[in-house]
Amino acid sequence: MGLLTGDALWTLGVAVAIFLLLVDLMHRRQRWAARYPPGPMPLPGLGNLLQIDFQNMTNSFQKLRFRFGDVFSLQLAWKPAIVLNGLAAVREALVNHSEDTSDRPWMPVYEHLGLGPRSQGVIMATYGPAWREQRRFSVSTMRNFGLGKKSLERWVTEEASCLCTAFANEAGHPFSPRTLLNKAVCNVISSLIYAHRFEYDDQRLAKILDLLEDLLKEESGLVLNVVPVLLRIPGLPGKVFPAQKAFMALLDELLTEHRMTRDPAQPPRDLTDAFLAEVEKAKGNPESSFNDENLRMVVADLFTAGMVTTSATLAWALLLMILHPDVQREDRISVGVCRTLVTRPCHHISQDAEVLLGLRIPSKGSGVDRGSLPRLVQWKGPDVPIPVPAHARHLLQGTTLVTNLSSVLKDETVWERPLRFHPGHFLDAQGCFVKREAFMPFSAGRRACLGEPLARMELFLFFTCLLQRFTFSVPAGQPRPSDHGVFGAMVTPPPYQLCAVPR
Repeated sequence: MGLLTGDALWTLGVAVAIFLLLVDLMHRRQRWAARYPPGPMPLPGLGNLLQIDFQNMTNSFQKLRFRFGDVFSLQLAWKPAIVLNGLAAVREALVNHSEDTSDRPWMPVYEHLGLGPRSQGVIMATYGPAWREQRRFSVSTMRNFGLGKKSLERWVTEEASCLCTAFANEAGHPFSPRTLLNKAVCNVISSLIYAHRFEYDDQRLAKILDLLEDLLKEESGLVLNVVPVLLRIPGLPGKVFPAQKAFMALLDELLTEHRMTRDPAQPPRDLTDAFLAEVEKAKGNPESSFNDENLRMVVADLFTAGMVTTSATLAWALLLMILHPDVQREDRISVGVCRTLVTRPCHHISQDAEVLLGLRIPSKGSGVDRGSLPRLVQWKGPDVPIPVPAHARHLLQGTTLVTNLSSVLKDETVWERPLRFHPGHFLDAQGCFVKREAFMPFSAGRRACLGEPLARMELFLFFTCLLQRFTFSVPAGQPRPSDHGVFGAMVTPPPYQLCAVPR
C-alpha cells in the first residue's frame, strides 16, 4: 500500500481532527453533566461560544435563563462556568457565601497586561494577603483624603460647578454631554491619585479619555482567554491590547513626573504619595504587595474603574431625563428647595439626604433599568452542593461563577416594572425612600466595588447640580434617542445629543 500523499493525507488529517473533537466533546459532556447544572449543548472545541452574543451578553443569558432556570452552566471552549441569575441565587453566592466567592479567576492574558505574582493590582487580584493589603490601603487612603468627609464633598462640588459652567457655555444648543461628563469625573479621580486637576481643554486630559475609550473597545482578550494557545504564536502577545499598553505608558509618564515633585518629608499629597511611602517601608520584605510594579497596576485599576462607570451612569441619567421630561417637572420643587444647600460648598450630604430625595430617585432608577455586565468570581471553598435551592449538584473548588447582576436589577419577582424607568421603585406608599436589597450595581460581598462611597457622592452631587441649573430636552427636529445600551467592557448609552437650557 502506497504512502498517503496530497489530498488523501489532508482528508485523513481533517477526519482525525473531527473524530478527536467529537470524542473530547462526548467525554467532557458526560463528565460535566454529572457535576454541573443543565445548559445548552456545546460544540466540539468551541463549547457555547457561538451561542452567546458577546455584544449583548445579558440578553443571551436571559434567553438561556428561560430555558434552564436561574442557574445554568456554559462551556467557554474547554473551560466550564456556572451562571447565576436573579436575586436569590446571586445573594446566596455573593453575600451568604462571601468568603467562598471572594476569589477572581486568573486569565491567561493577564501576564501580557503587566499583572504578575507581585503586581496584581486590586480589582483582578486573587484573594489573599496581597489583595487584602491593597484593598485596605485603598479604602483607608481614600478615607484619609476626604472620602466620607466634608473636604471631598467640597472638592466634588467645585468640579460639579465647573461642569455646569461647561454646560452653560453650550448656550442651549444641541451637544453631546459624554465628553464633558468624562472630563469632570476624570478630574475627581486624578485629584485623588495625582493631586492634579486638568483644565477641560488640556490635551493630556483628551489623550487619557481617548485611550480609555479605545481600551474599552478592545475585544481580543475574550478570544485569547478562551483559546490561550494563541498566545504561543510568536509575536502575537506583543501586538494585542495596543490601547491598554498606550494607556499604561501614559500613566507611567504621570507617575514619573509625580515622583520628581514628591517630598518624603512632607505629608502625602495623594494616593500615589501614600503608596510610595508604603513602598519605602516595605523594602526588604519580599511578601509585601507594595512595590513599583504594583503601584502602576493599582493606579490603573482605580483610574479606569473610578472614571468610566461613574461617567456612563451620569450619561444614562441625563438620557433618561430627556426621555422622561415629566420627571424633571416633578423635581422642580425639590430643586428650588435645595438650591442653596447644594451650592454651599461645606454642606454635608448626609444632613440633606431626605431633602434631596426627589433628586436621588431618578439616578437610582437609571441603575435599575440599564443593568450591569456579568461579574466573574471563583469558588474557593470546598466541594459542596450548589448553594441555591433546588440544585443538588456539587460546586467544585476552582469553578468559575458568572454573577449576572443585570438579572438582579431586572428581577421580576422584586421590581414592579423591571424593564421600565420607574422612580417609584424606591418609594413606599407614603412617598418615603426605601432601600432595595436587589439594587446592587456595585455588586455585593467581599469583592464589592471599593469606590462605592465616592461613586455615590459623585453621582449625587453632579446630577443634583445639573438638574438644579438646567432643564434638559431632546433637540428640536431630532428624533427621540434610543435607550438601548451599547455593550462592550460595560453597558453605555448610545450616542445622543441634548439641549441644556438654564432654569
